[in-house]
Order: sequence, then C-alpha cells, then structure tokens
Amino acid sequence: MQNCYHKFSSDGHAPSTFWLTGANRYGVPGQSFSNTISVDQVAAEHFGKDTRFTSLAFSDVRGGEGGHGSMQWNRRGKPLSVIDNPVAAFHKLFSDEKTPLDVRRRELVEQKSVLDLVMDEAKFVGKGLSRADTDKLDEYFESIREIETRLAKDEQWLDVAKAQPSEPIREPAAGTSGKAESQLMYDMMVAALQTDATRVIGYQNPIESLLRSIGQNVGGHTMSHYSPGPRMDASKARDKALSELLAHLIERLKAAKEPDGSSLFDHTSVVLGSNVRNAHNLDNCPTLLTGGGAGIKLGQHVMMKDPKTPLCNVWLTLLKGVGVKADSFGDSTGIIEELVA
Repeated sequence: MQNCYHKFSSDGHAPSTFWLTGANRYGVPGQSFSNTISVDQVAAEHFGKDTRFTSLAFSDVRGGEGGHGSMQWNRRGKPLSVIDNPVAAFHKLFSDEKTPLDVRRRELVEQKSVLDLVMDEAKFVGKGLSRADTDKLDEYFESIREIETRLAKDEQWLDVAKAQPSEPIREPAAGTSGKAESQLMYDMMVAALQTDATRVIGYQNPIESLLRSIGQNVGGHTMSHYSPGPRMDASKARDKALSELLAHLIERLKAAKEPDGSSLFDHTSVVLGSNVRNAHNLDNCPTLLTGGGAGIKLGQHVMMKDPKTPLCNVWLTLLKGVGVKADSFGDSTGIIEELVA
C-alpha cells in the first residue's frame, strides 16, 4: 500500500505510538498527550472471548528507542504491557504451571478480595471531589474493572492445561538479541496462533539491537535521517533484514497445516509497516499486507490516487475482512475497495 497517512500524526519521534490508532495526540482539551484504542484491540474484543489470552503484545524495543514500548492501546488509550523477550514469551504461552491448583485458586480469591477493598475505599474517597478529580477517579475505577476482567479470565482457564504446538517447542536460550531474537519471537507468534492461545498478536521489531546484529554501527535515529553513505547502507541492510524476517514468518505460517488441509497463512492477516516514511516524515506510511485471513487481494501494489488517504481506511478494511462489525475506525472515510478480493 502507498499514499496512506494519519492526518493527526505530528510526532516523528514516536512513530509506533499512533500507528495502529490514528489518534489525535492533542484530542483531549488540557492534555498534552492522549491516545485511543488500536485496531488490533478492536479485533481482540471480538476474537479474544474464546482464547486463553485476549491478545498478546510483544516488543523487543528497549528503553531509549522511541515511543512507549507498545504499539497496542486499550479502549482508554493506555498502552498494553509487553512481553519483551522470547524466554518470557515461551513461559507465558507453554510452560507448565508448577503452583498447585488449590493454591492458585486461593491466590485469585485473595486478589479479588483486595480489589473489593480498594473499590470500597475509592468510593469513600470519591465523595465531594472536583470534576477533574472525579474524572481521574473514574479512570481509576475503569482500571480496576479491567483487572477484574483479567482475573475472571484467569479463573476461567485455571484448570485448563496450556495447549502445545504439534512440533514441540523448546525454551529459547536467554540473551539472544537482534535478528535472531526477532526470529524466535516470530516462531512464538506462530506457535501461539497454532495452539489458539490467542488470535491477535502485535510485535514491535527492535531497532538498535537489530542493526548491531547485522553488522551496522549506526544508531537507529541517526540512520532514519539517511543520506548517501553509512546511514543509507544501514537503512538498506535493516530493510533487507526485516524482509527476511517477514519471509520467515510467512513460511512458518504456510507450513502450519490445519485439519482441513489449509494452512495457518490462509486464515491469518499480517501487517508490516510504520507510521513514518523516513526521518520525521509521516506521509506515505510504508504498509505491507499479506495472509488470507482478511479476504484481501494479494500480489498487487496499490498506489492510492489521493496521497492523503487515511491509513485508518486500511485498518477498517482489515477489520471488516476478518469479520469484525465496524462502521468506522479512527478518521476512516471508508474501506479500500482495491484491497477487497
């Protein structure tokens, strides 16, 4: 896809922050930062009811690499907690729970009791507050309700063993970084989808560690302001590495067969992209779409005639394609007809 953009994006130093939301950072009067729900979380609300994990947020981005460390944002515009390495991803998805079942049940009851106490105290504090403080307290109540929902889901899956992929997966070695770490994370993503542990996953590729792992000594931010020479060479090498990683993911999805003979690739929608074209330019967002899950027409290069086509039109097209009932998303004006198979 070419010639799509987010009209509200103005911060070239945090391209991942609004990539999946299209939100207006200054959309809330009196606040210097606000965000809205990301497109993957709209899908997660639809698909996550029947899986152990409503969604998963993976990120190899370390502190200082820009953004908030998460591309995924909940309905309150708050970032999701991320799993930042393959070892943690492995244990969350596939490790046997060693704590006895009765102990885990007791821990859940205790957590619920603490939440009840906190809620009672908060209601007592809420009497006589100003409008601004009341809004803050409402936000706090919403956070508690989210924790209650998560605890209820934990309880639902408490005595259900974690499903294992058809090909046993071993715990990754600790300390892997860069391109090798990204490949492991992609493998975890495929295994998570194959076992139906979740149906929605987001992953933010690393920058600095990826560059180092492919022999580039240029920093990520410096590279983005590329010019002929080492910066341009590093940018090309990074793009090549990301393409190879995407090819690996596609191959793994195609190799994962379903009972009816189709592949996981046939039922998955994959997006690779960014909110920034280069330097601090936020137009013509680079966007690659693949997979058969959203019913899009593959094998084409779509150049929108209007260079100001909302990227949210792409997100709306994918939502509708995977079966989510949505009339709009962000600043969308409609679906991209050229994508529909």
